[in-house]
Amino acid sequence: MRYLFLFLFLILFSLPIVSQTYTDTLKVAYTQAPPFIIPNKGNLEGVNIWLWEQVAEDLNLSYEMVPMNFSEMLVALEKGEVDVCINPLTITSERSRGMDFTHSFFASNSTIAVARKTSLRKFLDFLGAFFNVNFLRGLFILLFIIFLFGTLAWLFERKKNPDHFRHGPRGIWDGVWWSAVTLTTVGYGDKAPKSKRGKATALLLMFGGLLFISGLTASIASSLTVNELSNNPDGFHEFKDAKVGTIGNSGAYNFLKENFFKDVSTYNGLVPGLRALKDGEIKAFIYDEPIMKYRIHTDPEFKKIELLPIKFDVQFYAFAFSQDKEEVEKIISQKILEIMETAEWEIVLNEFGLSEI
Repeated sequence: MRYLFLFLFLILFSLPIVSQTYTDTLKVAYTQAPPFIIPNKGNLEGVNIWLWEQVAEDLNLSYEMVPMNFSEMLVALEKGEVDVCINPLTITSERSRGMDFTHSFFASNSTIAVARKTSLRKFLDFLGAFFNVNFLRGLFILLFIIFLFGTLAWLFERKKNPDHFRHGPRGIWDGVWWSAVTLTTVGYGDKAPKSKRGKATALLLMFGGLLFISGLTASIASSLTVNELSNNPDGFHEFKDAKVGTIGNSGAYNFLKENFFKDVSTYNGLVPGLRALKDGEIKAFIYDEPIMKYRIHTDPEFKKIELLPIKFDVQFYAFAFSQDKEEVEKIISQKILEIMETAEWEIVLNEFGLSEI
């Protein structure tokens, strides 16, 4: 009997603590971040909204939503002015000093957005790569070879073969024509050398020209390949010396600082940053891939912006709590893990076009 009374006493003693945990009204800060938080006609939807509502319903939490901009939200969370931030915050060591994080519920990475080039711009870039200095130099040498061997052929053939290589300026043109046709292996057969020296000249032209044409073709192909690579960089290092943008105080901003980007402009949201990119104020905008991808694909304003196939800076998203809400954070972390193990979680991710890396 004594143990029964002790057990009942412990239960009654713990009730106020449990009640306090669940009945306090939490101030929940957020800012729009599609597809995780999407304002829609006065309501909120998105992956994070669904997840938070599931957690709040299962744990019977009382809360009020507090809209804030991104930078103000982080400062308010560190000062304890709000209790929780349900934006997809990247877990970093710097942030962990001023706030607590739940278990991560989504993994992503940063990527790079650039202005999509018009067809005219692509064509002009192609011409610029095609008619570069090396190509023009090769073209000049090619014309020189054609003229040189055409003149030699005319000198050797004009007396023994006047039907094909006439006298005077017209004969020189006959030689140039024959030289061009022979060099390009077209071989019309309308003109052909008959003298020994003329035939020797033809042999030199054919074998020497074949090697030269092969080299010129390789040079052109190399120039076009280099141009294509320069227009499609394969890493973020290509942008270190360029003017780029990102959202201030974000995980992407910290990454750019740590990797010595020289000219970084910060914006208070994704939309202002993408508009700056569209208007040519910056060369690239660097931020979280799923957020940029959703915005670019759903907003007609940014149809001329594209994401490069570059992925870096792996990030883990979580809810953040002020440090005086540690007990609530632990309970919610456990509930998030339970929700993530359900099939419904995968359905929600697929609904918003998301997939784990």
